[in-house]
Amino acid sequence: MSDEAASPAQMSLESPHYGSLQNSRAALTPEAGQQWAASPRSAYVAMAVLCYVNLVNYIERYTIAGVLPNIQAYFHLSDGTAALLQTVFICSFLLLAPVFGYLGDRYNRKYIMIAGLIMWTLTSFCCSFITESYFWALMLLRALVGIGEASYTTIAPTLIADLFTGARRSIMICAFYILIPVGSGLGFIIGAGVASQTGDWHWAFRINPIFGLVGIALLFFFCPNPPRGAAETQGEGVRQQSSYLEDVKYLLKIKSYMWSTLGITASTFNLGALAFWMPTFLSRARVFQGLHCQDGSCLSTDSYGFGVVTIVTGVLGGSIGTLLSRSFRDRLPHVDPLICAVGLLASVPCLIASIFTASTSIATAYVFAFLGQALVAMNWAVMADILLYIVIPNRRSTAEALQVMFIHLLGDCGSPYIVGAISDAIYSSNPETSAWSFHSLQYSITICPAVGFIGGLFYLVAAFYINDDRKAVLQFLEAVHPSPPMDSTVEPSVDQSIQKT
Repeated sequence: MSDEAASPAQMSLESPHYGSLQNSRAALTPEAGQQWAASPRSAYVAMAVLCYVNLVNYIERYTIAGVLPNIQAYFHLSDGTAALLQTVFICSFLLLAPVFGYLGDRYNRKYIMIAGLIMWTLTSFCCSFITESYFWALMLLRALVGIGEASYTTIAPTLIADLFTGARRSIMICAFYILIPVGSGLGFIIGAGVASQTGDWHWAFRINPIFGLVGIALLFFFCPNPPRGAAETQGEGVRQQSSYLEDVKYLLKIKSYMWSTLGITASTFNLGALAFWMPTFLSRARVFQGLHCQDGSCLSTDSYGFGVVTIVTGVLGGSIGTLLSRSFRDRLPHVDPLICAVGLLASVPCLIASIFTASTSIATAYVFAFLGQALVAMNWAVMADILLYIVIPNRRSTAEALQVMFIHLLGDCGSPYIVGAISDAIYSSNPETSAWSFHSLQYSITICPAVGFIGGLFYLVAAFYINDDRKAVLQFLEAVHPSPPMDSTVEPSVDQSIQKT
């Protein structure tokens, strides 16, 4: 039996009753002094459920990118106005993230996630009924979808941290975050595929709610609400309470948290704009080259193609990042931010090459896009793991929420709109030339690798502080729990595993 999933040897005898109200105090708050138990099997089942919902989350989020030109034609939208659909989604997402972070550190996380999933499932379905005169209603519904998704994104990683420790946690976090690009790619493919088969983009928004309903049922019956820090304190959890202001002051003092947040903000800006605009950009590149396009065939081709690239690079990059982290962390305690920095900096020339080769060779553009996306994807799982071992358990939801708010506020909240607005401004300078529609978007997208370069520098600064911040968390856990807590960044030895099983 692995000691890194919550096991009976680490926790007491009373197991949670899935789908019941016994896993909370008054169904909302954790009971003071409770001890929690779960078998390794139940921990892995819960992990599978969390991964499934995360996958559906990102499929829904990027379905709109797969049908963006269809929506632009339907509502007669410019690039800048079309990008507002993503901007309003991210704005509501980031504004509500701190609220859900506060709730997630204090109340039953399972029911908060279920409520959010119900909300975005309903509002996503309603998007499929918007008619031509009600573009404002589509924007409002996308904002409501963002509120629902914020509840899940800020809380789910903290549940994983309370179910697993050590190298097992790193693997589980990798699996969870790999599904971000996988879901994004499937969003492109499903959106474009459904719209192509039905001839109506509205149908693209009627598939995801079915997946959402399945996720609601799975969360209710198979997802527990372990005490915060359960996996690191042998099931007892960390029960210290603090005010929200104290939580924020604590996080602001963690230098590696601050610098790595700036780094992932740059990554989010970069990928947010590319995910939203790249299928459209490649479609315009085909038209620019004079390739035969009819009835949106170019759009469908590039939505499928870029979707596949996003999926494969997400799995490949995330796996490589986690493998490098596990291989070198014992010898280089500051290796995690270095992995993120190298990946982001190395992606810059690849993305530039992809953008400027698209005018002559679509295949070459795809090759460089593949390399750039894979390098950027190296940092997602590693970055999530960093947060979990530099922040104490009872403040992790707040840390996740504030990081989510910041990276989206300065990242993909505005990046699709910024790229679209720059494209509109460039296009307006020479609107009589048909090729200018391609070049205007080409030049505007170059802002993405520039921001990525700055993000790589931020990660390098974080590397100077990461080890001290990790040690501070271990000292805190030692103080609140008499028996030595497990170092959440180091895989236990064989002797330790034998003693605990």
